[in-house]
Order: sequence, then C-alpha cells, then structure tokens
Amino acid sequence: MVRGALVALINLESDLRVVAEVASGDQILRAAKECNPDVAIIDIDLPGKDGLTAAVELYEHLPSCQTLILTSLGRPGTVRRALDAKVKGFLLKDAPSNKLANAVRSVAMGQRVIDSDLALAAWEADDCPLTPREIEILRLAARGRTVSDIAAELFLSSGTVRNYLATVVTKLNARNRVDAIRIATEAEWL
Repeated sequence: MVRGALVALINLESDLRVVAEVASGDQILRAAKECNPDVAIIDIDLPGKDGLTAAVELYEHLPSCQTLILTSLGRPGTVRRALDAKVKGFLLKDAPSNKLANAVRSVAMGQRVIDSDLALAAWEADDCPLTPREIEILRLAARGRTVSDIAAELFLSSGTVRNYLATVVTKLNARNRVDAIRIATEAEWL
C-alpha cells in the first residue's frame, strides 16, 4: 500500500515517471538493469535483501543509477551505513511529498540530499567497528535466525557464520550474541 501511494505521488509530478516497482530487495538490481532508471528509491527494511545491500549492488553494477533511501528508520547509525553504501539521498517516509519530489530531482543531478537533523546526528555518532557483513549477520541473528538459517541465506558455512558472530562479540566487548545485539541496537548500528 505504501509503495503504491509513493508511486502515485511521484507520477503526479510532470517531470518524474516511475519506470518499475518491486516488492523485495532481491528484485532491485534486475529491475534496474532492465529499466535503467536515473534514481532508485529504496526502503532499508525489505524482504529478501535489505535496501542498503541492494544500494551497494546498484552502485557497483549500475553506477548511472543514483539511490535515494526512503525509510522510517531515521537513526544516525542507519544514515552512516547509507552513506557508506554510496547512497545519494536519505529521507524519512513522513517527509512532505514535495520534499520527496525535490529530493528525487536533486539526487538525479548527482547531489546529496540528507535530512539535516539526521546528518548532524550521524556526524556526531560513534563509528561502528563492524564490517557490513558482520552487521548483516548480526541483523539476521537479531531477527531470530539460527546459525544454519543465516548460513543458508548468505551461502556461507555454519562455521563461517559462527566465526563472524564470535568476532562481533569480541569487537563489541559483549558477553554473548544477545549482548552484542543489544549493544549494536543501542548504538544504532543495526
């Protein structure tokens, strides 16, 4: 429903046109390669593959397509992860529709568009010691996935997933995996 409303809002603009919409992060790169959009508007929390991972894939495989993250997760750690993923824009879903249209135009021209309060908060936040892969694995663990589920989803061995989780626990000086999830969540790295 939200995606449909966003498509309708964007299509109301005389100079903007939605060329594709997809329901999962796994479909983003393929759809972008088929339609060659100037801007991809992506939510962070998507089924199949998170939006930041999809944004990195777009940057690597289709650099002509700029990415605008539109999300309800307006936390400094999320903004920093988006910037690390080479995202050009970051807006909250509750932004006014004219702000969204202007952000799409600006991102299409290669400009960065980030909510100023979020940008300042991200600048002041502590650096995350975890790699993108460690964050991805910890995020899956936080969602209740087992080691074997994570391994299957990411095409890794169970031993590799356990090693990643042990490294995360060590880097965060956590007591265990649950404590690592708590620390990373409170620091807004997840």
